[in-house]
Amino acid sequence: MKLASIRLLTSRLDEMVEFYEHLTGSTFQRPAPVFAELVTAGGSLAIGSDATLPLFPGTGLTVASNSSAIIEFQVDDVDQERARLSDHVEVLQEPTTMPWGNRAMMLADPDGNRVNLYTPLTPEAKARFAGR
Repeated sequence: MKLASIRLLTSRLDEMVEFYEHLTGSTFQRPAPVFAELVTAGGSLAIGSDATLPLFPGTGLTVASNSSAIIEFQVDDVDQERARLSDHVEVLQEPTTMPWGNRAMMLADPDGNRVNLYTPLTPEAKARFAGR
């Protein structure tokens, strides 16, 4: 089994795509007006419009309702990313060195989903992520 993607459902599709394009410096593919996808080497981040909710009857899906997951992006330098993003994002936690050896900062996307940018900092963390 392979993790293929994470999909977010939103009523603000264009705003969410713009946020993640600014964050990553990459362009989403838009195969349909109600769907966008950022394909990376590690998996994909998909964003679907709330107009797609009827395609999933009985699943209980709603938009912008998550408060337990963190979307993570590994970056070369968290502090450099903080400076680049400056006031263009909502920062929930400034760059901090975590006990497991990553330097990380927490953001919120337009729907309030938590987004973590991290850099492996210690030799152990660098070794853990070397093959990913």
